Amino acid sequence: MATICITGPNRGIGLELARQYRNRGDDVLAVVRVPTAEISATGAEIFSGVDVSNDQSVARLARELADRKIDVLINNAGIFRDRNGLAELNLDAVREEIEVNTMGPLVIGQALSPLIADGGKLAIVSSNLGSIENAARPSGYGYNISKAGVNMVGKMLSLELAPRKIAVLLLHPGWVSTDMTGHEGPVSAPESAAGLIREIDALSMASTASFRSWEGKDLPW
Repeated sequence: MATICITGPNRGIGLELARQYRNRGDDVLAVVRVPTAEISATGAEIFSGVDVSNDQSVARLARELADRKIDVLINNAGIFRDRNGLAELNLDAVREEIEVNTMGPLVIGQALSPLIADGGKLAIVSSNLGSIENAARPSGYGYNISKAGVNMVGKMLSLELAPRKIAVLLLHPGWVSTDMTGHEGPVSAPESAAGLIREIDALSMASTASFRSWEGKDLPW
């Protein structure tokens, strides 16, 4: 039985990650702003009132978890606010996306990495939209930029944590049918979560700093 800490597991992919880890007998620490009935029903231990992009909020979380050891830390919390092109771009929304999607995993990594067990794992739910090589549409600036940025966060964390044998993985969950996509994605949240868990299970120091899809494919940076 492992201890899995997940940010943003109230719904969608994060909720399914929590459910599937709980179903296989793992302890889940659910880090949320406001808990929902769905995440509470999983039996996860809830840590509420946490804004992942806020240093003080995350520092309080770290104090609450100070006597715990985390086997797998999953940075799942994320937002998609602005889908426009340059002419109609909402810069405030872009800033918010960067704060949550890029700064959030960095803030969490700084505060909680000391609590990850040596030989443990850290995963970040990124996106294929953060791949510079695969960029094909001039829209969604904030989300795409924030996910490209968090890929670098993951790479830097992999270097920082390597002496403790903590492996780091960047993950593309697929185009998933969730609130974020307007339920238009062809991949279900349970399918995506199962694939992400397989990738995390397979992660080792030999594959640290990989950028992988839920289907097990390597992705270009």
